[in-house]
Amino acid sequence: MKYRMLLAVLAACTMAASTASAGDDGARNRREARQDHRELRQDRRQMREDALDVAQIRQLSTELQSAAADGDAREVARIDKTVSRMLHHERREGKHEEAQDRRELRRGRREQRSDRLEIRENRHDGAGRRERADDRHDLRDDRRDRRDDRRDLKQEQAQNDSREYIAAAWKALEGRYDSGSVSQRAALLERLGHLAEIEMQGDRQERGEDHRELREDRRERREDCRQG
Repeated sequence: MKYRMLLAVLAACTMAASTASAGDDGARNRREARQDHRELRQDRRQMREDALDVAQIRQLSTELQSAAADGDAREVARIDKTVSRMLHHERREGKHEEAQDRRELRRGRREQRSDRLEIRENRHDGAGRRERADDRHDLRDDRRDRRDDRRDLKQEQAQNDSREYIAAAWKALEGRYDSGSVSQRAALLERLGHLAEIEMQGDRQERGEDHRELREDRRERREDCRQG
């Protein structure tokens, strides 16, 4: 009799632990889904802003060519101020995005540690084959996300370095309106435009990755429902 009671207590404890684990997984998946939706909204906003930047830089390049052809120093000075304001904004935004990439990298490390802990706990608790496979799948996803985050951070750092170079070179040309200085401005604008186009490509890549993460979160919620 005591033996049967002990088995019943152990079974109840195991079921409670499994339910709690499923509840924790469900809460985490919901948090990740909300985060994915926020990142998709940020992606759309960033794509719009970068497209406007590309258009503005192209317009400024055209205006600079016209001012150079006309020998209009006043128009070149106006373009100087416009580009300086743009570079100030881009540098500030670039630092913000680099800080955000660092936060995402730290979040990815926490998620990877959580996945490893869950794998150990499920192995110790004798979890089923499907649950263990899901845990391994989650760990692989988090490792891939961390690789993407490291790549994003490295690219953002390189772009920030380029912005700093362009800003310093542009500032050095202030008050200089000879043909050589105007040509240097044109080259810097071309480089700035190329940088903006690279950012747009990164936006599209980031949006695709965020859509993929959202699909994975939906799959995990379906798995949680089946296991619950």
